[in-house]
Amino acid sequence: MNPIEQHLQAETRRYFFGRMAAGVGTAALASLTNPQLFAADTATAQASADPLATLGELKALHHPPKAKRVIWLFMADGPSQLDLWDHKPKLTEYFDKDLPESIRNGQRITTMTSGQARFPCAPTKFKFAQHGKHGAWVSELLPNLAGIVDDLAIIKTMNTEAINHDPAITYIQTGSQIPGRPSMGAWASYGIGSVNQDLPAYVVLHSRIAAGSQTQALFSRLWGAGFLPTKHAGVALRSSGDPVLYLSNPPGVSAETRRTMLDGLAELNQKKQEQVGDPEITSRIAQYEMAFRMQSSVPDLVDISKESAETLDMYGPEVKTPGTFAYNCLLARRLAERGVRFTQVFLRGWDHHGNLPGQIPNLSKAMDQPAAALVKDLKQRGMLEDTLVVWGGEFGRTVYSQGTLTKDNYGRDHHPRCFTMWMAGGGIKPGIVHGETDDFSYNVTEKPVHIHDLNATILHCMGIQHERLTYRFQGRDFRLTDVEGKLVKEILV
Repeated sequence: MNPIEQHLQAETRRYFFGRMAAGVGTAALASLTNPQLFAADTATAQASADPLATLGELKALHHPPKAKRVIWLFMADGPSQLDLWDHKPKLTEYFDKDLPESIRNGQRITTMTSGQARFPCAPTKFKFAQHGKHGAWVSELLPNLAGIVDDLAIIKTMNTEAINHDPAITYIQTGSQIPGRPSMGAWASYGIGSVNQDLPAYVVLHSRIAAGSQTQALFSRLWGAGFLPTKHAGVALRSSGDPVLYLSNPPGVSAETRRTMLDGLAELNQKKQEQVGDPEITSRIAQYEMAFRMQSSVPDLVDISKESAETLDMYGPEVKTPGTFAYNCLLARRLAERGVRFTQVFLRGWDHHGNLPGQIPNLSKAMDQPAAALVKDLKQRGMLEDTLVVWGGEFGRTVYSQGTLTKDNYGRDHHPRCFTMWMAGGGIKPGIVHGETDDFSYNVTEKPVHIHDLNATILHCMGIQHERLTYRFQGRDFRLTDVEGKLVKEILV
């Protein structure tokens, strides 16, 4: 192509503004390599002492927040509400009887059970008892969580349209069943930013899968940034080796050598930024700097040797084993102490299509004590009042058995029409049970809570109005809750 013609074609509106923004990139690089270069005056610094004053893209929070941070204990694969939280004593009368058509009412079911000749009702074989001041019903599988029900808001009427794992978990994580949208943690990072310059605003922890568990794959897009700048993506810490790949310097490479290499790389990236004006280059510079600082901050984070014996005992016998759910719950508390905005702890294995009574006790045992310990630990440190803890998965399980039904054995298929989650801490009323389902835990009968409503409520607790946290992409303003979502005001303080 003629060089002159090529030059004229390059002088687009985007290229012009990109070059104009190059100075901003230089300032960003300078602030990363020398954070004190643009330090505010004393009065401003004092005003910013509150961690909530450090915002991302928002100029100010929309209202006073109750939660400075969120910890989501995500039970991937869909735990059975019927065997854990949603007590249905009348079901004993329907053992092995077909689910009434008036209850199902032609609703969609998965291909895994759609071919069954009948849909026999399977009451839980586990006992329930009432706990707390208000007598919340909790399964015998959850003795530790039963002991803290007065700190929980149990939502029995969660619902979603997605009926299979991948679209369902993508939906609750990103607000869309179609992959490509930013995850909730990324939205939180984009909106509020981080108060700890040495750790990411959004951290993901994966717990080890119990032997014999049926589970689904988790894709990194579930904690990705989508079309937001990539710096807002979640950083997944590994359970073995370096918590983050290449965190340790190779043999023969000192910290000084690494610093020199990053400085040179930053100069090259900055020159490229000046040429093309791509904001992702600035994000890349920031991520390299974050990785360098994490070489010091992450080893301190994962060193639990200074935790008291009482604290370790509270989380249970597996707390000292990296990668266990107990270890990750303790790590989540340590991340919260360090100002990380959004921590997500995944525990997979709840996909009990068969032999549910044989499998769910072990998984419940691994989850129950650490989850309760996290809430108690935050509370005794005075952190629960400004830390929002969320527990739950992408959907629930069916009342009818998948496969052969006996008194001691049954399986349950996916059920999106109603399932149970709980929340505790920052901005949430303690000791309440919200909503009700029918006698089969199949339909919501009062106070439904859609997953968009849940996400809107979580953002509200963080001081964000979900309708106003938007990002323009391909000519449209996107938000986490798409065009829906309403606050669940009854559970808010």
